[in-house]
Amino acid sequence: MTRNYKMLVPFVLLAAIVLLLGTGAQDEGVKVGIVDIEQALNATDEGKAAREELSRKQREADSEVQPLVERYKELQEEMKGKRYVLSDEALFAKQADLLELQNKIDNKIKELQGQLKIDQGRLEAPLVTKLRSIVEAIGKDEGFTMILNRGTPGLLYTREALDITDKVIERFNKKS
Repeated sequence: MTRNYKMLVPFVLLAAIVLLLGTGAQDEGVKVGIVDIEQALNATDEGKAAREELSRKQREADSEVQPLVERYKELQEEMKGKRYVLSDEALFAKQADLLELQNKIDNKIKELQGQLKIDQGRLEAPLVTKLRSIVEAIGKDEGFTMILNRGTPGLLYTREALDITDKVIERFNKKS
């Protein structure tokens, strides 16, 4: 029961906002817009450049890990081939080497993922800030009561006519 209640909260809040704003602005009417910030980010020229840089960094990260992974596979194959020939101590030593290499791989992957996340934030944060200011400017210029992000919790459906994402992308590219 609590879970269902929590799911209804965004719907109730959205409905209350629409009703409150609608009654407070009866003379003007309510004008609602929808924007897909993620789509806009990916479609702008600067956003595409940021995505390309992130892809390049991802490829570089993959190339750093690949030699370790190949070495791991080689050791694994070597151990399989010599499993019955090696003494228990030698087999244990090979298994320890494999575990150590696996830990190195895991740590390197975590380190590179953390760095990629930092790079993504560094590249995308200023673009998202610009996009938000453009959305705000469009809202003021065109008299919107509110503009919601397509990813807003509780927003399940919107008419395509309400979507201003293309305007945001166009204005962003003009400013850049």
